[in-house]
Amino acid sequence: MRGVFTTVKFLRNEIFKSITVAAYEEWTKEQIENIPNEILVDGAPNYRETVEIEREIVRSRIKAAMNMEMGTRFDEHFIEEDLEQLRKKKVSRNLVTVIPQACEKCPEKSFFVTNACHGCLAHPCVEVCPVNAVSLIDKHAYIDQELCIKCGKCYDVCPYGSIVKNERPCNVACGVNAITKDSEDRAVIVTDKCVSCGMCMVACPFGAIVDKSEIYQLVDALKGPDEVCAIIAPAFVGQFGDKVTPDQVVEGLLQLGFDDVGEVAYGADITTVDEARHFLKHVPLDQPFLATSCCPAWLQVAQKELGDKKYCVSDSSSPMVETANYLRRTFPNTKIVFVGPCSAKKFEAAYMDVHKSVDFVITYEEINAMFVARGIDLAKLEPTQKLNHASVDGRGFAISGGVLNAVENVIRRIDPDRVVKVEKAETLHNCKKMLLLAKAGKRDNYLLEGMACPGGCVGGAGTIIHQTRATSNVTNFARSSERSSALKTYDEVKLSK
Repeated sequence: MRGVFTTVKFLRNEIFKSITVAAYEEWTKEQIENIPNEILVDGAPNYRETVEIEREIVRSRIKAAMNMEMGTRFDEHFIEEDLEQLRKKKVSRNLVTVIPQACEKCPEKSFFVTNACHGCLAHPCVEVCPVNAVSLIDKHAYIDQELCIKCGKCYDVCPYGSIVKNERPCNVACGVNAITKDSEDRAVIVTDKCVSCGMCMVACPFGAIVDKSEIYQLVDALKGPDEVCAIIAPAFVGQFGDKVTPDQVVEGLLQLGFDDVGEVAYGADITTVDEARHFLKHVPLDQPFLATSCCPAWLQVAQKELGDKKYCVSDSSSPMVETANYLRRTFPNTKIVFVGPCSAKKFEAAYMDVHKSVDFVITYEEINAMFVARGIDLAKLEPTQKLNHASVDGRGFAISGGVLNAVENVIRRIDPDRVVKVEKAETLHNCKKMLLLAKAGKRDNYLLEGMACPGGCVGGAGTIIHQTRATSNVTNFARSSERSSALKTYDEVKLSK
């Protein structure tokens, strides 16, 4: 539902805005606990059975938006954590979680006959059912749900597409089977399996799944004495409005209180050259293939699925980490904030980066709410800083196939005679299929790119616009770069060390 401003989006934005104001103005616990009453006034309920249930859900959303643990308390005095300690808190491993009161207990999997059934003479749905669960009643197919074993054979053979498959959207979206259910049939996320891609959160039409935010903690840092720099991921182009230029977004970040803004595409250039050189040196001499390392959700899946071939996953740092490390060499005491499209980056920064290069991760959705809360109209800003750090290669990382294109481009410049086989996959379902083929020896001499989200980073859980529009925006922005190759960026970085 990216690009569609739904009620779920409205509620998320209202809460992010409220938490931003609460952090800047140092609201008391009592003031924060009153937010649900301001968003949902007394009267008839808008979305649920009662206003009180709606407020309980808003309280749960506030907990997630302030990086609190969900817990079991959702009454009027729901904040159990000390606000002073909360300002310094990092995200926990259960980053993506289900709000119990908001889960509608959707059927896990079932098949139904619609009114489009023609009652055809062949009735193949009846013939293929192995348990006689499908019959004709008044020349209309009918599925006995008690007998049905959910095999889907009737669904596959219906010539009119009159049989529909009904599944839990979160289950369908999850590529790692990390969603189960509790005793009341409500969805539950298995933390040990979850890779924090956030696709279940995007898919749930009830907004019952949320990820934790560090808005409250970030504002505290922006108000503090330390320097705070933002690094913005290349998928940002066009996320904040068609008439908002990339340089106006940078100016908006500066007006929020950031001391400087850098392009993550700059770090992508460094990663590109590292992976190109690794491929030329080690494939196929020391390893059969190379899997790129930029998407943290894909990286976790690749390392697990490949088993004894997990050494074929690139050990290059991600563009986020490379950019942060470069800034730290120049400003060693700065706090670094990654602004991007991705829930999984929150997990990477907290648990996958051993050097803890990034202090906070904020999504485009969250930073946009901060702009609104602070009254910053990006389209009216006069930029004072221009983004000119990265090449065409690095800026293209945000779209599916972008990493492959970048690494291929560098390989051709280093070794024009080298033939590179490539394959890409987007969504974790497809990534796993590609990994199984590689593990079986059917992708030797290949460079593999995996992206957890549809379309690549432009389809991340923290994006605002649809990935198709975002892909076009990112492509055009990449082409506008004055640098034609990641090699130029890489050489500059190496000379500066």
